[in-house]
Amino acid sequence: METMFWLLVLLAYLLGSLSFAILISQLFGNADPRLGGSGNPGASNMLRMAGRKAALFTLLGDLGKGLLPVLIAAELGLSLQQQAWVGLAAVLGHLYPLYFNFRGGKGVATAAGMLFGLYLPAALLALSVWLLTFSLTRTSSLASLTATPLTLPLLAWQQPAALLPMSVLTGLIVWRHRSNLRDLLDGRERHF
Repeated sequence: METMFWLLVLLAYLLGSLSFAILISQLFGNADPRLGGSGNPGASNMLRMAGRKAALFTLLGDLGKGLLPVLIAAELGLSLQQQAWVGLAAVLGHLYPLYFNFRGGKGVATAAGMLFGLYLPAALLALSVWLLTFSLTRTSSLASLTATPLTLPLLAWQQPAALLPMSVLTGLIVWRHRSNLRDLLDGRERHF
């Protein structure tokens, strides 16, 4: 079982390393999302640079690469904590993709997919908080930074085995948004 866990961690990282924003940009004949807008290869920047259709495909791809490894881990009988570590490996792949010189996105959609696989009520809470924050502020980064940490108490209460990997995940997402935090504090953050 231990070998299966580590193999799945590796496969999750490799799947997470697929940048749907870059691949979809190439498929649609659009510019590399890392070279324009916010420079982030994620759904928000794809919306800015390539439109709704490309952004939707990017979002679904990024959600799927967080969800699929967790579902496979659950199907193989791995513990909830192991499932969370597998999901975290997919997020790490998104943040630091092997195939794209370790220059990836912010990890929010991939983390959401992971959370949907781990514990649906926490994922729905995070989605609700994200949508509410975004509708009030029109700021994707603020919505992401608000939704991720607020999910932890529910997850810790209902699924304590996943707390450590989810805490690491929250730290990574905040770290990847550090420039957004500076821009938010300085009043320069991009709005939709």
